[in-house]
Amino acid sequence: MPELIRLIANRLREFVGNRRRAPRYRIRLEAEMTLSTSRPGAKTSAERSGQQLKLAGYTRDISENGMAIIVPTIRIGGQYFTDSNRKLQIVLTLPTGLVELYGRPVRYAPLEEGAADTGYLIGLAIESMSDDDRARFKDYVETLT
Repeated sequence: MPELIRLIANRLREFVGNRRRAPRYRIRLEAEMTLSTSRPGAKTSAERSGQQLKLAGYTRDISENGMAIIVPTIRIGGQYFTDSNRKLQIVLTLPTGLVELYGRPVRYAPLEEGAADTGYLIGLAIESMSDDDRARFKDYVETLT
């Protein structure tokens, strides 16, 4: 049932209009997402292990404050990358080098069968990055206009 509701909500977004504050630019960049499995207040040593799970994908579009990433799956190692309370470490490969940032999933949707891209589309809000990476990322986005 939650998948049906998410699908309906995604379709409604197409008709309601564009509420984005920053313009998006269609660009394909290699991206790697890292999820730490350690949880605050974990009781077992397995939960405290801090194991890093990685998932490779690529961007569909980016803006100064968010991006859409296409990945083959939304679950790895028994963990979902799409929980809204997750904070993901994302490494983007820009033409000028790697940029590391932290983002939070705000939505996801399975891609339609038969489409050029396969897997899942994850919408991410950028929450933080170093000042140097922010400057390089912003400079890169400005070159896309």
